[in-house]
Formats: sequence, C-alpha cells, structure tokens
Amino acid sequence: MNHTVTDATPQADIFAATRERFFIPDDVRYFDGNSLGLMPRIVQLHASNVITHEWGHGLIHSWHDAQWRTLPQRTGAKIAALIGAKPSEVIACDSTSVNLFKTLVSAVRLRPDRWKIVTDGEAFPTDLYIVEQVAKLIGLSVVAVPAAEIVDNLDDEVAAVVLTHVDYRSAEIYDMKAITDATHAVGALIVWDLSHTAGGVPCDLNGCGVDFAIGCGYKYLNGGPGAPAFLYVSERIADVCEQPLAGWFGHAKPFDFTPTYSPAQGTARFLCGTNPVIGLSVLNRALDIFDGISLADLRERSVQLTQTFIEQVDERLAPHGFIVASPRDPALRGSHVSLRHPQGYGVMQALAARKLIGDFRMPDYMRFGFAPLYNTEGEVHELVEAIDEIMRNSAWDAPEYRQRRDFT
Repeated sequence: MNHTVTDATPQADIFAATRERFFIPDDVRYFDGNSLGLMPRIVQLHASNVITHEWGHGLIHSWHDAQWRTLPQRTGAKIAALIGAKPSEVIACDSTSVNLFKTLVSAVRLRPDRWKIVTDGEAFPTDLYIVEQVAKLIGLSVVAVPAAEIVDNLDDEVAAVVLTHVDYRSAEIYDMKAITDATHAVGALIVWDLSHTAGGVPCDLNGCGVDFAIGCGYKYLNGGPGAPAFLYVSERIADVCEQPLAGWFGHAKPFDFTPTYSPAQGTARFLCGTNPVIGLSVLNRALDIFDGISLADLRERSVQLTQTFIEQVDERLAPHGFIVASPRDPALRGSHVSLRHPQGYGVMQALAARKLIGDFRMPDYMRFGFAPLYNTEGEVHELVEAIDEIMRNSAWDAPEYRQRRDFT
C-alpha cells in the first residue's frame, strides 16, 4: 500500500484526487515526472481494451469503428487545451525530434531568401542535432548562442529561431511573447520546444503569436515511455507550409492512392506514415486526467511544491554545499528544480536505493520534477530529509554508486 501524504493547501483536495488516479509503486517517492511521468491507472485497462478488443476482435474495422484514423487530431485537441492553441492547430504524431525536423524545415522554406537559424547553444542536445542537420541539408548557417543572447542576434538574415520554453537543466522559463515578437520584428519565424512545458507549465501559443511548437507526450502528459509527441502550427501559416516528410497520412485524399502528393488542409499535412495506434490510444486516454483541472490551479500547485523545496534546500542542504541551479523567482521557474553538487551522481544513486527517484544530467545537475497532478508537499520534506541523511552519513560514497549508467 502506498503511503498517504497529506497537504494543508487550497488545492489539496483537488490534487489528492488526481494523485489517486496514478499507479505509484509501494514506498516510492517519484520526482522524475519531468523525464517520464507516472502511469495513470486507467491506461492499463484501456491499453488492454485496445489490444484485445479493438485490435484482436475489431481488426481492420477499428480504423473506423474505434476511430483510429482520427487519433492524432483527437489527441492533439486535448493537448491544445493545455498550451493555449486551437484544437485544429495541434496533432499528436511521431517523435519530438522528427517533429522538430518537420516544423523547422517548413519554417525555413517559408523564408527562402534567408540563410541563418538562431538557437540556444545550450539546448537539449537532440534539438541541436536536428538544427545542425537541417542547416546542412538546406545550406544554412547556425548561430548557437546562450538563450539570453538570442534577441541580440536577430537580423534580416535570420530565417528561423528554435528555443525551448522551459530549459531542461535549470527549469528557467523564457519569455515566449517577448522573444516571439522580437523574432517577428525581423521577419523570421519561431519554433518553440514545449517538452518541459506541456502539462507542467501553462503557456499561450495563440496569445503569443507563435508560429510552430513541438513537445513530447511522456513527461508531464504521462503518455508512457516513447509516447507519441505533438506539434503545433498556427492556422495563419499551416496551409502554406511545405513539410519535408510527405507521407500518405498527410495527403488530402490518402485512399485515392495517387502517385503525386497533394497536402491535406491545415496541420493535418504534418502527418506522415501510419499512426502508432497503441501509443496514441494510451496518450489520448492519459490526457483525460487533466479534465476538470484549471491551468491556474496546476501552476499554483507547481509553484508551491518547487518553492517549498528551494526553501528547504536553503535551510538544510546548503551547508552540505548544494547550490540551487534554478531561478528563485517562481515566475521564471518551471515545474522542476535543479541542484548542483560535486557528488550529485552518487547522491542520486543513494536516493534511488531508498526509492526516492529523480534524475541526473551532466556535469553535476540533480533534477527533481514536481508534477502538480501527483507530487505532495509531504514528499518534498521527505526528499530533503533523505538528502540530508545521505550527506551526513557519506552514503553517496558507496563503491556501487561510482559506476555511471546510461540512464540516470
């Protein structure tokens, strides 16, 4: 049986109810929702139904009877409600990397007389890899600078900007409206990565005038490991985009089987091959857990959890040499907090052995995700207590914690 941890906050009843909708292994304290969300209880039954009934019994008829055909659009519409977009502007498909490739190529094709892509040189590596490959493929130059210097590097030679909304290491939130406006002021387009935003931090794509956005489905959206990603394309430009991976599901009439490609209207043209039905079905069902939850309450809960953690770190862990590597201003901080410490890797392994799970990023970042839907204030205090004990007992220095693993 899981421990019951109560909070005395205005949102306690709301989020106590959402916590009960997740499967939490016995005695586990989970602070890695910024990397892989917990499993909603309902998806286990739903996945069984998809496999046994829709696939097993329904077979090919389920493309219509179970609405497999429209899963990308229906799932995208649920995500749209969390990121300030219209339902028709978001589809769930492919991986984050593939969606970045599709949207970035589309963006630079809309600016054929320009030759630069500006991006954050300290972004999540896969974003940098995709940006480099797009530039190489099309013959563009990449200007990779710290995020704070992006606006200063904008000029009329820039075709597109790529930037993560919430930094994957520090959790710093970048000013979406200001940077989007600055990008548009020089005639360029922007692609935002919402991988650490959707489900954890509200944003307003339409209100900020964003052109393109991408994000993954397995962090705060709780869609499961390798869940399909999503992409957003503003309706202002969707019908003039020429995305590079023209597949039959993005065709205007896929079942006419014509030898030439004619793109579908709107964001649907960004579909490519056959939908990953099982993964999309699970993500689609997992998103129902957000029903009835206001984004304002979600954000308030996130701020409360991260602020409590930082205050406890200052009081109890700073004497051990821990440094808060995330913004202290809640308005600039996402839903995870990073600490830095020379022995961070060993500390994370010692925590995992005690069933308190976060993650580690090079060179010495200890990341703790506080998912508003299921983490509690009581768990925050338990986490700080455990780190304090590990440091007092030098438990981080055990020989078995010195061997680096691929996944941390």
